[in-house]
Amino acid sequence: MDELNLKNVPKATAKRLPLYLRYLNMLQDAGVTRIKSKEFSEVTQVPSATIRRDFSHLGELGRSGYGYDVAYLIEVFNQILDTNEEKRIALVGFGNLGKALANNNFRRNSNLNIIAIFDNNPDLVGKEIDGHLVYPMSDFQEKVTEMGITVAISTVPSQFSQTAVDQIVAAGITAILNFAPDRVDVPNDVHVQYIDLTTELQTLIFFDQNYQKKVAAKV
Repeated sequence: MDELNLKNVPKATAKRLPLYLRYLNMLQDAGVTRIKSKEFSEVTQVPSATIRRDFSHLGELGRSGYGYDVAYLIEVFNQILDTNEEKRIALVGFGNLGKALANNNFRRNSNLNIIAIFDNNPDLVGKEIDGHLVYPMSDFQEKVTEMGITVAISTVPSQFSQTAVDQIVAAGITAILNFAPDRVDVPNDVHVQYIDLTTELQTLIFFDQNYQKKVAAKV
């Protein structure tokens, strides 16, 4: 595959690429090999016209009347989103979700590495839990500088999310993955990606139900 020129890809398009890849992997796992923009729109909740426009920025990814080859799209998006540079990540919040993320630690991508965990819970701070040392949030800025951390994941509840993000931003982090669905205020140069597990699950159920109906209709 030829090297892709991404210089002219709009920022809004670039932000949707990980979403597209996530659902393409879901499609492939479900046995889908080809999909049209209208069908992909139903899965991603992105308008089909937007999908076609986004894909057009990346070259000739599909054919009129045929649609898009799922495996090829996954290959393209993997190439775009992958990086050889290690991303050193701070995890803020060590509840059940935080522990699950730390224990998994992006096993399928060795370039993503959670290297420091932070919490304000006195029952956790200073202790080694499941092989992970938990630092207090008061040490966040120091550890970010010391460890070369450039990305943060926040799993703290919504009511504490803004405070946690403020501390993350104050340490110079500009890339934040936030598992609290409520929006937080950040400077223009800080990028926050939100993960709403309820919405993701509802979307998954919607996709699965529609796929099962299509399978049943073919029988």
